[in-house]
Amino acid sequence: MRSNPTGRQLRLGAELRKLRERAGLTSTQASRLLGVQQNQISNVEAARAGVSPDRVRTLACHYDCGDKALVNALSNMASERSRGWWEEYRELLPAALLDLAEVEHHAERLGAAVTLHIPGLLQTTDYAREVFRQDVPEMAPPDIEHRISFRVKRQAVLYREPPTPYRATIHEAALRMRLGGAHVTLPQLAHLLDMSERDHVTLRVLTFDAGTLPGSGQSFYYSTGPVPQLDTVHLDQSHGPVFLDSGAQLDKYRVLLGRMEASALPPDKSRDLIHKVAQEL
Repeated sequence: MRSNPTGRQLRLGAELRKLRERAGLTSTQASRLLGVQQNQISNVEAARAGVSPDRVRTLACHYDCGDKALVNALSNMASERSRGWWEEYRELLPAALLDLAEVEHHAERLGAAVTLHIPGLLQTTDYAREVFRQDVPEMAPPDIEHRISFRVKRQAVLYREPPTPYRATIHEAALRMRLGGAHVTLPQLAHLLDMSERDHVTLRVLTFDAGTLPGSGQSFYYSTGPVPQLDTVHLDQSHGPVFLDSGAQLDKYRVLLGRMEASALPPDKSRDLIHKVAQEL
């Protein structure tokens, strides 16, 4: 039995539960179809126990799920046995941060819509250090350094081969906020410009003059899975990351992400504005 299931293992169990409930079956009825004890279904759905890819396909068949793409994606999730680099931080950082790295690692595409800070995957180490210094309660210097090294390793998804496609909409306020002073902000803006030139990175700026702020300015991150049902929204809250994955929530944030992008400057004009902000510092 697992004592500390990962976020991805929990998601697999939750998706299997959704399939069962959509089929109108109780866990007891599902266990009878498989010829197993009822608690085995409960343990799988709670990620306390693993499940094989073949068993996932059998469950999907019993649940009358005809979505082959979804079944294949769930089977692939079940086949994963090794844990990623983030496990070395298991005793150092909150579990939710490890789950975030796992989601990003497996994402087909990544998106961000932020208003007050540069997105974490685009932050320099000095900028990230200033962000972490603002936390309440104040973090000890070693804890800050752990957070920074973890953030840098998360950024590897943008540099691996092939890199993960990344789209970010950043409000002009985040560009003009001189976090840490000009000696921190200028290199950060230069890094944004450098990243924006990469083929897999699309950067847009939502200006003060846009006259709109979809979602009331809430910052969020969107990870696209192999099928739409396995997308994930990440909200960066003061008490830690919050993950959303219900169909209604995913639909809402897809719309918000689209509206933010539509209201922002195109990539070329966004780069021009970042240049201008840097020159004004």
